[in-house]
Amino acid sequence: MTLQNLELYAGSCSNLTRRKMLKIAAALATGSMAPGPVHALAQGRSGRKRLVYAGTYNSPVDGGAGNGKGIYLFEMDSMSGELTLLKVAAEARNPSWLSFDPSGRYLYSVNEITDFENNSGSVSAYAVDSATGDLRLLNRVSSEGVGPAHLSVDASGKFVFVANYFGGSLAVLPILASGEVGPATYTQKDEDFVGSKMATDAPGSSFAISGHDKTHPHMIHSDPGNRFVLHTDLGQDRIYVHTLDRATGKLSAVGSPGFVSLPSGDGPRHFVFHRNGKWLYSLQEEASTVVFFHFDPVTGSIDPQQTISTLPAHFNGTSFTSEILFSADGRFLYAANRLHDTIAIFSLNTDGRLTYVGETSTEGDYPRHISLDPSGTFLYACNQRSDDITCFRIDRKTGMPKFTGQYTGIGSPACLLFAS
Repeated sequence: MTLQNLELYAGSCSNLTRRKMLKIAAALATGSMAPGPVHALAQGRSGRKRLVYAGTYNSPVDGGAGNGKGIYLFEMDSMSGELTLLKVAAEARNPSWLSFDPSGRYLYSVNEITDFENNSGSVSAYAVDSATGDLRLLNRVSSEGVGPAHLSVDASGKFVFVANYFGGSLAVLPILASGEVGPATYTQKDEDFVGSKMATDAPGSSFAISGHDKTHPHMIHSDPGNRFVLHTDLGQDRIYVHTLDRATGKLSAVGSPGFVSLPSGDGPRHFVFHRNGKWLYSLQEEASTVVFFHFDPVTGSIDPQQTISTLPAHFNGTSFTSEILFSADGRFLYAANRLHDTIAIFSLNTDGRLTYVGETSTEGDYPRHISLDPSGTFLYACNQRSDDITCFRIDRKTGMPKFTGQYTGIGSPACLLFAS
């Protein structure tokens, strides 16, 4: 335990007095107290461990070297936030996005590849050992398109939704009683329109051109009421809204034209709902913006209210956003900026509108994903190009993340998934 970690430990334990902390610090300094017992003390105070899975890339993507080996299993100390590597839970090709079913018994992963069954990406299903975290491969099926970048499981646990970024398509895969995924019950190819290469709302001097060569579905997820399924198409600058027929596993467009358009070239990537189910926030990859929408949970309609930059005022240059999420209490919103390598922090007004609070460095290169532990105490950044995960403690009053000094080395991290 370093003195820095000791200070963090003391700050989170009200019954550890300054005198006791100084005694432990002195013992550490003189070498009379071995690291083992101090670590054991910290574990005793923390009271529990949590298992965490990390998806990685093992082939080059977005300038990363592809240094991962598959899905890694870590143990998280819930008091300090430290991640300890246990094993590679599953060797797999580019498992860049992971999701549990509602029971937590099964884990599903995209395989962001182009050659499964000669011309497709794939989805893998794993059974989860709740005691050890071990993963057992159940089966692997076609994602019905190349380069799947995102998947999610609907709240009923009956279907997996997949967005095939490079294939320009999405698919619905049924979940069988065994936890395996079956062949697609529905596929859709996004067609008929592609936005401009330069983002309408990009910062000055930006050359953030990534996905307006063709259609690129980037995320697919149901709304909090599990009544509608939304997906973004970055190349089309659109957010689509569907209903799901739970008997057939087919999607149908809501209304006409069945989507809302964002400014040309801005590139909607990921989105997140507020827990009230009525506020929707979309993150634009090439414009580096967040757009706030009113979402009607009865009709599925979405109505834009506000656009705000994820970058500081007067920024000029190129940056790409990656991930967006809420604080545990829903009072703050976080967005990750790649190349700028920061996490932007926003506060929410009572009407859902955002105010820029500030930013913090991710302490790494190209944060592809950010996530909060289930308690909302720690935020983690998966820095793809610098091969590490960095850990931050959240200030509950201000929403600001403070770097804990912890770097967890891992090849080409793409996402984190916490066991419940």
